[in-house]
Amino acid sequence: MRLFSRGVAVILSVIACGAQANVLANAANDHIKAKIESTLQWEVNAIADSPVRGLVQVSTENGLFYVSADGTYILQAKIYNLDEEMRNETEIALADMRIEGLKQFDHSYIEFKAKREKYVVTVFTDTTCGYCRKLHEQVGAYNDAGITVRYLAYPRAGLNSPTYRQMVNVWCAADPKDAMTSAKNGETVVAANCSNDIAKQFQFGRSIGVNGTPNIILSNGTIIPGYQPPEQLLAALQDIAG
Repeated sequence: MRLFSRGVAVILSVIACGAQANVLANAANDHIKAKIESTLQWEVNAIADSPVRGLVQVSTENGLFYVSADGTYILQAKIYNLDEEMRNETEIALADMRIEGLKQFDHSYIEFKAKREKYVVTVFTDTTCGYCRKLHEQVGAYNDAGITVRYLAYPRAGLNSPTYRQMVNVWCAADPKDAMTSAKNGETVVAANCSNDIAKQFQFGRSIGVNGTPNIILSNGTIIPGYQPPEQLLAALQDIAG
């Protein structure tokens, strides 16, 4: 009976230590969040453990950073795992964030769907971007290759720019697909207003590493910056599919 009581006491002690550690960790994270938001005026989306002892992983509206546990230092870096053939731990974390974050836009995409769909890519686009226009000129070729192209907005000049206003017109048009094609052909799109989340699309793009257009997100969360011809994009998709 005495042995049983000691066992219970040990278990309760372990539970208490674990609870105390969680409280301390939460307090440290709260301190880091408050310091970043007050000092840098950045919104902090999430804080998690990092692969490196002494650093925490901080997801912000301006991207992914690593911060010292005491909140003194902030690093913008990529972490590679030497024991796992130089595995890019930062990119793995970002890929997970992209896959999860894209779910919030399930009803926002302007989608050019392949009839015999094999793959789906998400493209952050700007209607005035030359390579975005080149990609869109070939959207039929992507579709013929079995690739569905779905667009999210990333007005490079920001949310107070004429491009942002044009992209609102596109997303709010009676036929957004037709309006997207017109805009990328340099044609005027009729002014329109509606409830839209273009600002949210733009801010999400910034938070996951998008800093230009086009940026293509593959099904595994990998991001390809820049234009990819249909055959090269198909090869990349086939490669990740195995």
